[in-house]
Amino acid sequence: MKPLQTGVALSVTVAVFYSLCTLVEVLWPAQFMGFMNALFHGMDFRTLQTAELHPWRDYLYALAVMALWAFAIGAFFAFMHNALANAPLHRRLRHA
Repeated sequence: MKPLQTGVALSVTVAVFYSLCTLVEVLWPAQFMGFMNALFHGMDFRTLQTAELHPWRDYLYALAVMALWAFAIGAFFAFMHNALANAPLHRRLRHA
């Protein structure tokens, strides 16, 4: 695995899905809240809901934070995958 490519792939994936999630929230807020409540075992997120739209800068800030965090996680995952794949213990178990 290539750490930089894996980091970029995860970062782009998170950015796309976060953007889709935001779009669904803007277009269908009631259905989105119902989904979020079901996703988190019945916790009621409706108290956090406001009638006004969030500013674009809030969306872009969250998007940047999530994309950078996902890049770091993806790159570290690939690095660890490579390190563990080359570990002596892994080679012994695979050939046993």
